[in-house]
Amino acid sequence: MDITLARTFLEIANSRSFVQAADRLNVTQTAVSARVRTLEDLLGRQLFVRSKAGASLTPAGEQFVRHASTLVQVWERARHQLAVPAGRRALVTVGCEMSLWQPLLRDWMLWMRQGAPDLALRAEVGLADDLIERVASGTIDIAIAYAPRHRPGLRIELLIEEKLVLVSTEAGLRTPDAARYVYVDWGPQFAEQHSLAFPELSGAAVSANLGPLALDYLLAAGGTGYFRQSVARPHLESGRLHRVAGAPEFIYPAYAVFAESGEIESLHAALAGLRQVAAQLARRPRRARA
Repeated sequence: MDITLARTFLEIANSRSFVQAADRLNVTQTAVSARVRTLEDLLGRQLFVRSKAGASLTPAGEQFVRHASTLVQVWERARHQLAVPAGRRALVTVGCEMSLWQPLLRDWMLWMRQGAPDLALRAEVGLADDLIERVASGTIDIAIAYAPRHRPGLRIELLIEEKLVLVSTEAGLRTPDAARYVYVDWGPQFAEQHSLAFPELSGAAVSANLGPLALDYLLAAGGTGYFRQSVARPHLESGRLHRVAGAPEFIYPAYAVFAESGEIESLHAALAGLRQVAAQLARRPRRARA
């Protein structure tokens, strides 16, 4: 079957709209409708019911989602494996949300160098929704994200529940100074919890949606802000940063997202590495306190 038909079907199933699918695929709505008719003729089943509200899946369409996802993912994996560098058995591509790459993705690459030296690695950093979309389309093998949306044909596995801790360049600080506070956008759940805990800090003069950028700024200019514990730890140990005593901590989990059909050995090796690295990161705070 033409992979283009499966891609078109999945775009409509995800957006619930022929119009949005046409925009995403950069084709006309007529072309999208024609592809759906061709696919329905091949399968002998109606896949969508169209209405003013959009397009909904029929029972046959619901059943076909997983098969279409598998078709696209297998095709993309086959294309990528043909580009494996000489001397390597296979290529594994892992994409990580920007706020999570350090040190998780770096430590994973180091682990894979020792644990699976016969695999070629490709690491990318991007936005969560884009990474999940690429896992669904088969162009990357695993995505690491904070709050991934569920997609048909994908599995979501908790890797680590990290903490966001309040740190400051000023030792002995008890109450954050609004004038020197740096707000880091760690997502809607954090924003809701933060506004309840610190309503007076809701209008911070400096804010950023990228943790590493905010941390570099804080270290250079001074101030207070919430950062991932594993990333702040070296600066706490060196004395450049200090914990704000009594400040609430917030959970910031990291999830691995991969295809349900991904039963290849290289994927299993990559997941084993991520689990091992996540377990090591989870143990580090306890060792530091000991």
